Amino acid sequence: MEAFDAYLNSLMNKNRLEFSDFSEIKWLNYYVDNDLIQKRNQLVLKVEDKLFKQTKPYYNHISKGCQLCCKGLWSCLFITNKCNANCFYCPAAQNIDETPSTQSMEFLTAELYADYVKTFGFKGFSFSGGEPLLFFDRTLDYLKAVRRIASPDVYIWLYTNGILADYEKLKILADNGLNEIRFDIGATNYNIEKLKIATQLLPVVTVEIPAVPEKTDLLNELLYDLDKIGVKNLNLHQLRLTKYNAPQLLKRNYTYVNAERPIVLESEISALETLLYAKERDLQIGINYCSFHYKNRFQKAGFRKILAKLAGNDETMITENGFVRKLQANELYYLTYKISNERTDNSIELKSDIARYYLKEENVGLKLSLNEKIDTVQKSV
Repeated sequence: MEAFDAYLNSLMNKNRLEFSDFSEIKWLNYYVDNDLIQKRNQLVLKVEDKLFKQTKPYYNHISKGCQLCCKGLWSCLFITNKCNANCFYCPAAQNIDETPSTQSMEFLTAELYADYVKTFGFKGFSFSGGEPLLFFDRTLDYLKAVRRIASPDVYIWLYTNGILADYEKLKILADNGLNEIRFDIGATNYNIEKLKIATQLLPVVTVEIPAVPEKTDLLNELLYDLDKIGVKNLNLHQLRLTKYNAPQLLKRNYTYVNAERPIVLESEISALETLLYAKERDLQIGINYCSFHYKNRFQKAGFRKILAKLAGNDETMITENGFVRKLQANELYYLTYKISNERTDNSIELKSDIARYYLKEENVGLKLSLNEKIDTVQKSV
């Protein structure tokens, strides 16, 4: 317990230092806020009969896209960083259009990203942002490329606030193989008119929003309408505090929990209440709660597993969290990609160096510089 207590204390110190300019933050106090903690814990007990991968509570069913995410088989492409909404809970400014990217890699052409999806063996990928429909032609180009180059069974979905969604755009996306669309109706004051259009055109329509405590009752009542028009899933996230959204978020009387990033306790309670509401009324819609801890920890683990396998490590060496368990014959494995200006010999054009991957054993760092071809897996003593 001493090590865990020290870890929690380090999180508290880090968060208080990072947000020292915001003196009005109501940090969770386990003595003062005991009623909230008890309420949260009681709700967990009532909904924990269904846990996907033992981490994600859900009711009824969970979408194929979320299943692939849980299994670490999903790539999220940020097609743009620009958005046309103004949600109080947004964690970033999202006011600049940038090159499509994922995992710190930039893809200058659709074909290069399609090669990436194929090479890494992803079973699903999504368009995110920003707002993908702001750059519809670009989004469509990348969709077509993945459908043409990657495995035909790749499951593809798109996140949108719905502001620019219309029959023509949705029909084009459906005709080119989009499997699912996810609406953040919090951006449009919980308006579901665009969802009615989407359910007539696309195989799966999902609502994906942060759980906003003040909107819990409204959302619960809206579940009946979502069921009626054919929305398959409701995915709920947890509000988190950033320096960008702090001026807006701190106007509300939320309680903030020290984690890798400060998170809102009432938001988790709201999500669990909606899960329980649907469960007690036997509604048809599927609901899952994607907590901050899940998004921050388990999604990263999925990508680490893919990297570890491609680096030549036997699956028995890879931990559940995607770390390499041990070294083999005193050798370190590293994986590299080729950076080029044109797509030649099936190479993948990347604008920037990629990310780093770290071995846990003996704190040895393994850097994936990715500046050679994927099939050039080399060894270094």
